[in-house]
Amino acid sequence: MTWVLLVFGVSCATAAAVSLWPPQRPGTVAVLMWPVGWLVGELPLHVLALWTGTGAVLVSLGGAAAWPGWLGLVALALALAGLRQHLVYAAVTTRKIDEVLGPDPAPAPLPWKALALVLPFRPRRITRERDLEYARIDGKPLRLDVYHQDGAHHGPGLRPVFVYVHGGGWVIGNKRQQGRLTVHELAAAGWVCVSVNYRLSPRATFPDHLIDVKRALAWIKAHIAEHGGDPRFIVIGGGSAGAHLASLAALTAGQPAYQPGFADVDLSVQGCVAYYGVYDFVDGDRHFRHKAFHDLLLARIVMKQPLARASELYERASPVAQITAAAPPFLVWHGDRDSLAPVTAARTFVKTLRATSRARCDYVELPGAQHAFELFPSLRSVAVVHGTKRFCQALHAAWQRSALTPADSR
Repeated sequence: MTWVLLVFGVSCATAAAVSLWPPQRPGTVAVLMWPVGWLVGELPLHVLALWTGTGAVLVSLGGAAAWPGWLGLVALALALAGLRQHLVYAAVTTRKIDEVLGPDPAPAPLPWKALALVLPFRPRRITRERDLEYARIDGKPLRLDVYHQDGAHHGPGLRPVFVYVHGGGWVIGNKRQQGRLTVHELAAAGWVCVSVNYRLSPRATFPDHLIDVKRALAWIKAHIAEHGGDPRFIVIGGGSAGAHLASLAALTAGQPAYQPGFADVDLSVQGCVAYYGVYDFVDGDRHFRHKAFHDLLLARIVMKQPLARASELYERASPVAQITAAAPPFLVWHGDRDSLAPVTAARTFVKTLRATSRARCDYVELPGAQHAFELFPSLRSVAVVHGTKRFCQALHAAWQRSALTPADSR
């Protein structure tokens, strides 16, 4: 049993080290180690209980009777110190958000029950209309879900709209798995939220994914009023690959190449929220420290041609290259421990936005956060989605003030 405790302690210490200093290369190692760092970093309280309880059981069974067990306890203590550091990181998240968005006039209490359950269950007062068809490609339907408060169809006035685009490296994922915390938070605040599916690679080749997202926006513009939403005010957002697609959709309104057959439809949006996104397919500044992103994921699966032969297409697929002075307001979230989407690329994207766009661009860099930090309730994600709501509410309030006519103000 002493050797079991040693192996357990060393395993915990290794997991804690990976969460604090995630490997960036080679690409295979970065991808394989990401779930370890992600779970430890986002669920430090749960992991603390698990590791402490397991260690106590092993000690009670005689695990500390000889030197291997003692070494195991030392390694476990180091692992618990790493968990403490993640709790410190989570505790400063609200302060980091307030530095960017300003002091919060109505801080949200921690939902301890949701934190304990981990899974993002939909609140009872929120209705989900599932699997609404927004387009049909080659005989196959593309679907979306609409979330809103009960009775939103019959309430006074139309509600602002938030559209979430899921991530998954352009190859996996669906509308039911991601963004639930964000759409639940905004729907509870009176928004009408939409979560969309789109075609995935390797069957789909870029820009199929983006064209589908724009088809969803066209459907929303035409039909969301039937569900209580205001088609005049839409904020789009997403995580990872979804942040890439949402950012591109926000920056390329009216570009015929991305709106085949519906180029005359106004798909402009009033804001964009990007969680841990990818913003530069060309990657001329070498933010990615390994070749797997370009040589495998993009060249063989998503774009299906290498950068050397399709540099113009790669540039058009890069949100950072599509920024203009007319870009809508952005809120960009990124973790400084992200091993899948480098934080340096997010910084470059934000720097370019701020230098070019006339609209606001808020950027919150989260200490200790890995990729996909808002998928389930955690001390960090609760603060993050509340910050997203504050940003969206501020945009809508400013839009309402600008939309008032002299008669409205009397």
